[in-house]
Amino acid sequence: MALTKFNYNSFDLTTAASKGLAFNSSANGFETAAEGSMTLIKTLTASSSSTLSFVDGSSSVVLDSTYPIYLFKYINCHPATNNAEFTIGFRDGSTDYDATKTTTVFEAFHSEDDSANGFSYQTGDDIAQGTGFQTISKNIGNDNDSSCSGELMLFNPSSTTFVKHFRGRSNKMEVSVTGDFFVAGYCNTTTAIDGVQFKMSSGDIDAGTIKLYGIKDS
Repeated sequence: MALTKFNYNSFDLTTAASKGLAFNSSANGFETAAEGSMTLIKTLTASSSSTLSFVDGSSSVVLDSTYPIYLFKYINCHPATNNAEFTIGFRDGSTDYDATKTTTVFEAFHSEDDSANGFSYQTGDDIAQGTGFQTISKNIGNDNDSSCSGELMLFNPSSTTFVKHFRGRSNKMEVSVTGDFFVAGYCNTTTAIDGVQFKMSSGDIDAGTIKLYGIKDS
Protein backbone atom coordinates (compact mmCIF):
# COMPACT_ATOMS: atom_id res chain seq x y z
CA MET A 1 0.00 0.00 0.00
CA ALA A 2 1.41 3.36 -1.03
CA LEU A 3 1.93 6.02 1.64
CA THR A 4 0.92 9.53 0.60
CA LYS A 5 2.96 12.34 2.12
CA PHE A 6 1.90 15.99 2.30
CA ASN A 7 4.31 18.90 2.03
CA TYR A 8 3.20 21.11 4.89
CA ASN A 9 4.70 24.17 3.18
CA SER A 10 2.07 23.87 0.44
CA PHE A 11 -0.92 24.14 2.80
CA ASP A 12 -2.93 27.34 2.66
CA LEU A 13 -4.12 27.82 6.26
CA THR A 14 -5.91 31.12 5.68
CA THR A 15 -9.43 30.76 7.05
CA ALA A 16 -12.54 32.87 7.41
CA ALA A 17 -13.91 34.17 10.70
CA SER A 18 -15.92 31.61 12.70
CA LYS A 19 -14.93 28.85 10.30
CA GLY A 20 -12.87 25.72 10.71
CA LEU A 21 -10.68 23.79 8.28
CA ALA A 22 -11.53 20.59 6.45
CA PHE A 23 -9.61 18.43 3.96
CA ASN A 24 -10.68 18.37 0.33
CA SER A 25 -9.23 17.08 -2.96
CA SER A 26 -7.58 20.31 -4.07
CA ALA A 27 -3.83 20.89 -4.32
CA ASN A 28 -3.49 22.46 -0.89
CA GLY A 29 -5.93 19.96 0.66
CA PHE A 30 -7.96 22.40 2.77
CA GLU A 31 -11.18 24.38 2.66
CA THR A 32 -13.16 26.39 5.17
CA ALA A 33 -15.83 24.40 6.97
CA ALA A 34 -18.59 24.84 9.50
CA GLU A 35 -17.65 25.12 13.15
CA GLY A 36 -17.00 21.95 15.11
CA SER A 37 -19.54 19.84 16.93
CA MET A 38 -18.80 21.36 20.37
CA THR A 39 -19.68 25.03 20.85
CA LEU A 40 -18.72 27.16 23.85
CA ILE A 41 -21.90 28.82 25.12
CA LYS A 42 -20.93 30.55 28.36
CA THR A 43 -18.03 30.96 30.78
CA LEU A 44 -18.58 31.90 34.43
CA THR A 45 -15.72 32.83 36.74
CA ALA A 46 -16.06 32.63 40.51
CA SER A 47 -14.75 35.29 42.84
CA SER A 48 -16.02 34.63 46.36
CA SER A 49 -19.29 33.56 44.71
CA SER A 50 -22.05 31.84 46.66
CA THR A 51 -23.37 30.20 43.47
CA LEU A 52 -22.70 30.02 39.73
CA SER A 53 -25.88 29.54 37.68
CA PHE A 54 -26.60 28.77 34.04
CA VAL A 55 -30.20 29.69 33.16
CA ASP A 56 -31.66 29.23 29.69
CA GLY A 57 -32.38 32.58 28.03
CA SER A 58 -30.46 34.58 30.64
CA SER A 59 -27.08 36.22 30.05
CA SER A 60 -26.63 34.54 26.64
CA VAL A 61 -27.09 31.04 28.09
CA VAL A 62 -28.65 28.38 25.86
CA LEU A 63 -30.01 25.30 27.63
CA ASP A 64 -32.83 24.05 25.42
CA SER A 65 -33.45 21.90 22.33
CA THR A 66 -30.64 23.64 20.41
CA TYR A 67 -28.28 20.86 21.51
CA PRO A 68 -29.05 17.27 22.58
CA ILE A 69 -26.08 17.20 24.98
CA TYR A 70 -24.67 19.92 27.22
CA LEU A 71 -21.20 19.68 28.77
CA PHE A 72 -20.05 21.59 31.86
CA LYS A 73 -16.31 21.83 32.50
CA TYR A 74 -15.29 23.13 35.92
CA ILE A 75 -11.67 24.15 36.33
CA ASN A 76 -9.76 24.70 39.58
CA CYS A 77 -12.82 25.38 41.70
CA HIS A 78 -11.42 26.39 45.09
CA PRO A 79 -13.59 26.46 48.24
CA ALA A 80 -13.43 29.17 50.85
CA THR A 81 -14.22 26.54 53.51
CA ASN A 82 -11.95 23.55 54.12
CA ASN A 83 -13.29 20.09 53.22
CA ALA A 84 -16.29 21.52 51.39
CA GLU A 85 -18.27 19.55 48.83
CA PHE A 86 -18.82 20.87 45.31
CA THR A 87 -22.48 20.37 44.40
CA ILE A 88 -24.96 20.78 41.54
CA GLY A 89 -28.70 21.40 41.37
CA PHE A 90 -31.16 21.37 38.47
CA ARG A 91 -34.15 23.65 37.86
CA ASP A 92 -37.31 22.27 36.26
CA GLY A 93 -39.38 25.36 35.53
CA SER A 94 -39.58 27.04 38.92
CA THR A 95 -37.04 29.38 40.50
CA ASP A 96 -35.58 26.67 42.75
CA TYR A 97 -32.91 24.13 41.80
CA ASP A 98 -34.80 21.25 43.35
CA ALA A 99 -35.58 18.80 40.55
CA THR A 100 -36.08 15.31 42.00
CA LYS A 101 -33.03 13.09 41.42
CA THR A 102 -31.90 9.50 41.83
CA THR A 103 -28.12 9.05 41.63
CA THR A 104 -25.20 6.69 42.17
CA VAL A 105 -21.68 7.63 43.32
CA PHE A 106 -18.27 5.98 43.75
CA GLU A 107 -14.74 7.25 44.44
CA ALA A 108 -11.11 6.18 44.23
CA PHE A 109 -8.40 7.90 46.29
CA HIS A 110 -4.64 7.77 46.82
CA SER A 111 -2.33 9.69 49.16
CA GLU A 112 0.90 11.41 48.14
CA ASP A 113 3.01 9.32 50.54
CA ASP A 114 1.43 6.06 49.28
CA SER A 115 0.20 5.26 52.80
CA ALA A 116 -3.49 5.07 51.91
CA ASN A 117 -5.67 4.24 48.95
CA GLY A 118 -9.13 2.92 48.29
CA PHE A 119 -12.07 2.45 45.98
CA SER A 120 -15.66 2.37 47.23
CA TYR A 121 -19.30 3.15 46.67
CA GLN A 122 -20.22 6.40 48.45
CA THR A 123 -23.47 5.57 50.20
CA GLY A 124 -23.73 8.94 51.92
CA ASP A 125 -23.44 10.92 48.69
CA ASP A 126 -26.09 9.26 46.53
CA ILE A 127 -29.70 10.45 46.34
CA ALA A 128 -32.88 8.36 46.16
CA GLN A 129 -35.76 10.49 44.87
CA GLY A 130 -34.43 13.57 46.67
CA THR A 131 -34.50 17.26 45.82
CA GLY A 132 -31.21 18.34 47.43
CA PHE A 133 -28.06 19.31 45.60
CA GLN A 134 -25.91 16.44 44.33
CA THR A 135 -22.26 16.23 45.45
CA ILE A 136 -19.92 16.06 42.44
CA SER A 137 -16.64 16.39 44.41
CA LYS A 138 -16.03 16.15 48.16
CA ASN A 139 -13.60 17.05 50.93
CA ILE A 140 -11.84 19.66 48.81
CA GLY A 141 -9.05 21.39 50.70
CA ASN A 142 -8.94 25.18 50.95
CA ASP A 143 -5.14 25.39 51.00
CA ASN A 144 -3.89 27.83 48.38
CA ASP A 145 -3.02 25.02 45.96
CA SER A 146 -6.16 22.91 46.51
CA SER A 147 -9.13 22.73 44.14
CA CYS A 148 -11.31 20.37 42.12
CA SER A 149 -11.69 20.04 38.36
CA GLY A 150 -13.92 17.90 36.21
CA GLU A 151 -16.84 17.75 33.83
CA LEU A 152 -20.51 16.84 33.80
CA MET A 153 -22.75 15.94 30.85
CA LEU A 154 -26.48 16.65 30.80
CA PHE A 155 -28.48 14.80 28.15
CA ASN A 156 -31.50 16.24 26.31
CA PRO A 157 -32.61 18.63 29.08
CA SER A 158 -35.50 20.02 27.01
CA SER A 159 -37.25 16.65 26.61
CA THR A 160 -40.83 16.51 27.83
CA THR A 161 -40.97 12.73 27.28
CA PHE A 162 -37.97 11.27 29.11
CA VAL A 163 -36.20 11.75 32.43
CA LYS A 164 -32.98 13.81 32.22
CA HIS A 165 -29.79 11.76 32.52
CA PHE A 166 -26.47 13.21 33.66
CA ARG A 167 -23.05 11.86 34.53
CA GLY A 168 -19.86 13.48 35.78
CA ARG A 169 -16.31 12.87 36.91
CA SER A 170 -14.12 15.07 39.10
CA ASN A 171 -10.68 15.05 40.63
CA LYS A 172 -9.96 16.90 43.86
CA MET A 173 -6.90 17.69 45.94
CA GLU A 174 -7.36 17.42 49.69
CA VAL A 175 -4.13 18.35 51.52
CA SER A 176 -2.06 15.38 50.27
CA VAL A 177 -4.73 13.13 48.74
CA THR A 178 -6.14 12.86 45.22
CA GLY A 179 -9.75 11.75 44.90
CA ASP A 180 -11.36 10.59 41.64
CA PHE A 181 -15.12 11.07 42.09
CA PHE A 182 -17.80 9.60 39.77
CA VAL A 183 -21.50 10.47 39.78
CA ALA A 184 -24.40 9.55 37.51
CA GLY A 185 -28.15 9.71 37.72
CA TYR A 186 -31.28 11.28 36.38
CA CYS A 187 -33.67 14.08 37.18
CA ASN A 188 -36.93 12.16 37.53
CA THR A 189 -39.14 14.60 35.67
CA THR A 190 -40.56 14.95 32.18
CA THR A 191 -40.53 18.73 32.59
CA ALA A 192 -37.68 20.49 30.79
CA ILE A 193 -34.58 21.33 32.82
CA ASP A 194 -33.95 25.02 32.17
CA GLY A 195 -31.29 25.88 34.73
CA VAL A 196 -28.22 24.40 36.42
CA GLN A 197 -26.52 25.78 39.52
CA PHE A 198 -23.17 25.00 41.16
CA LYS A 199 -22.26 25.79 44.77
CA MET A 200 -20.16 24.59 47.70
CA SER A 201 -21.86 22.73 50.54
CA SER A 202 -20.59 25.45 52.89
CA GLY A 203 -18.99 28.81 52.18
CA ASP A 204 -18.33 30.41 48.81
CA ILE A 205 -16.68 29.25 45.63
CA ASP A 206 -13.57 31.31 46.32
CA ALA A 207 -12.21 30.95 42.78
CA GLY A 208 -12.67 28.82 39.69
CA THR A 209 -14.09 28.72 36.17
CA ILE A 210 -17.07 26.82 34.77
CA LYS A 211 -17.63 26.54 31.01
CA LEU A 212 -20.83 25.40 29.32
CA TYR A 213 -20.65 23.76 25.89
CA GLY A 214 -23.34 22.52 23.53
CA ILE A 215 -22.66 19.35 21.55
CA LYS A 216 -24.40 18.94 18.21
CA ASP A 217 -26.01 15.88 16.72
CA SER A 218 -23.54 13.72 14.81
